[in-house]
Amino acid sequence: MTYLLALDQGTSSSRSIVFDAQGSIVSLAQQELPQIYPQPGWVEHDPLEIWRSQLATARQALAQAGLQASDIRALGITNQRETTVLWNRRTGQPVHHAIVWQDRRAEPLCAQLRAQGHAELIRSRTGLLVDAYFSATKLRWLLDQVPGARAQAERGELAFGTVDSWLLWQLTDGEVHATDVSNAARTMLFNVHTNQWDEELLELLRIPPQLLPRVLPSSAVYGQTSAALLGAPVTIGGVAGDQQSALFGQGCFRAGMAKNTYGTGCFMLMHTGARFQASTNGLLTTSAAQATGQPEFAMEGSVFVGGAVVQWLRDGLRAIRSSAEVQPLAESVPDAGGVLMVPAFTGLGAPYWKPNARGTITGLTRGTTVAHIARAALESIAYQSAALLQAMSRDAVAAGGAPVSELRVDGGACVNDLLMQFQADLLGIPVVRPAVTETTALGAAFLAGLSCGVWQDTDVLAELWQAERRFLPTLDRERAAALMLQWEHAVRQAALE
Repeated sequence: MTYLLALDQGTSSSRSIVFDAQGSIVSLAQQELPQIYPQPGWVEHDPLEIWRSQLATARQALAQAGLQASDIRALGITNQRETTVLWNRRTGQPVHHAIVWQDRRAEPLCAQLRAQGHAELIRSRTGLLVDAYFSATKLRWLLDQVPGARAQAERGELAFGTVDSWLLWQLTDGEVHATDVSNAARTMLFNVHTNQWDEELLELLRIPPQLLPRVLPSSAVYGQTSAALLGAPVTIGGVAGDQQSALFGQGCFRAGMAKNTYGTGCFMLMHTGARFQASTNGLLTTSAAQATGQPEFAMEGSVFVGGAVVQWLRDGLRAIRSSAEVQPLAESVPDAGGVLMVPAFTGLGAPYWKPNARGTITGLTRGTTVAHIARAALESIAYQSAALLQAMSRDAVAAGGAPVSELRVDGGACVNDLLMQFQADLLGIPVVRPAVTETTALGAAFLAGLSCGVWQDTDVLAELWQAERRFLPTLDRERAAALMLQWEHAVRQAALE
């Protein structure tokens, strides 16, 4: 039997999953990751806790599967993107907590870059908007604010990396300082056309180049784990940022194929092949996970509040006691009774980009019950995702392609049948849930297996992917269009500044 180990280091937890050569789950281990909030708008993680929890789950997953490290053909890494770690090359110790992707402390620097007219240069090279979301301005903050950090960096004593690079360094006992193209593409320092760090952007952001990791394809042999960690060396054969890894794990290898991950937020990616396409509809262009050295791209849109709206119903509104109660409560009414919720708790992401928008509930009457609000909350996830997919399809058609013809789904909320059916009804295309919904980890396993000869090519992987259920649209298209118009009206009300 052939086995692969995927390390899935996320924002709220570290997980490890053992897969077999058919892409089926053999074992899974998970540990929660503590969040650190030093002040409003700041979010940090302890890098050493990231490492400890990830190593612990890897050992647990092997033990649960009854396997030794020597039974593992290759290991793949997938990770929360943009989160920034800076550490001492000699001691391996972080110089500061990791600054998490959600952190907004670098927004003043971003505002300065935009005011100075650098936004178009950055977008043309990286595909990204100038935003504190990405790693570059977080790294600049660390260099400017941590005493002695800039001088140490210029002497070559420090190493920068996103979480994948930090794990690679730890797994190889400091032998490997590297990243993959999909993570490098989220730094705002990487030229996605040439797959190289961009000297002009490094100079603009005042980032010493000696800090940076080597960039490899997503499917490549990065090195071997230190034998002492798992009991024997294991080849590290794949690395990808979590959303690009999920796109790969969903078998979306060709232009026009799209997936949506329903997590705390929602992340939708559409593969665009070898074509770099700037969006005219509020989306980002990003590097897809790459099995070769040739650039491949994807359009990406992020919904800030997806499944988190259910947590708000539970913890904020106290309308439910557990997240599992939301579906039966929502199904106790035939529809939302005209209620629309726009969960802009932290502003609105793509395709709107309204940072000052705030959450609203509209359409309330004396007949409105908590069940209608619960249904409106669930439907808000589908409305936001539909707006994203419509923007993607407009971009695809403008570039001479075809609209997206089906949406593959994963993430925690994709198990909600009511939500998935409403999503299909709004979109007018099939929504397809795979047999293995752990597609982020599966993508890392696929990438590792490809580099180590477990699978020959992506055609073989495409055959492994299996649908568990297809949700077909049942709603009249005129009615669906009318609902989307009502949604857009509600968004305009939420976005009043």
